[in-house]
Amino acid sequence: MTEAGFNVHATAIVVGKTGLLFSGPSGWGKSMLAFTCMTEARRLGLFTALVADDQVLLSAEAGAVIATCPPSITGLIELRGTGIVRQDHIPKATMHYAVLPGSATGENRVPPEGEVVSLAAGFSLPALRLLTGVSSPLAILMAKVPDIGR
Repeated sequence: MTEAGFNVHATAIVVGKTGLLFSGPSGWGKSMLAFTCMTEARRLGLFTALVADDQVLLSAEAGAVIATCPPSITGLIELRGTGIVRQDHIPKATMHYAVLPGSATGENRVPPEGEVVSLAAGFSLPALRLLTGVSSPLAILMAKVPDIGR
């Protein structure tokens, strides 16, 4: 059974069989982090594909969060300062984690274990925090969750 979907401002990719939804404020670097993760995955010989960039349509199927892309932007990702580029893509994928902005200072420097984020009414995912501008974001995510990419 599929429930009605929501359009969220995010970037959705798949690495191996793991769906990653990059969500955060405009200008955080969601697209560039996702693109860098896809580039790292290719270098590691892992399957990777873009699901959607900028607009991600979320729906629920059998309790899973499913991401799809509006047809007008299929296969396109905007890399700030570079432009729009075409990427290998898939039409839909289950999302397993939400990748959110991390904090390098203050009390939020170490995010809580087991953090879950609500993306829209009825759509929640386990959260992984990541700083923008890190050189190997996929390696950092894989250190936190070793099953990413499998």
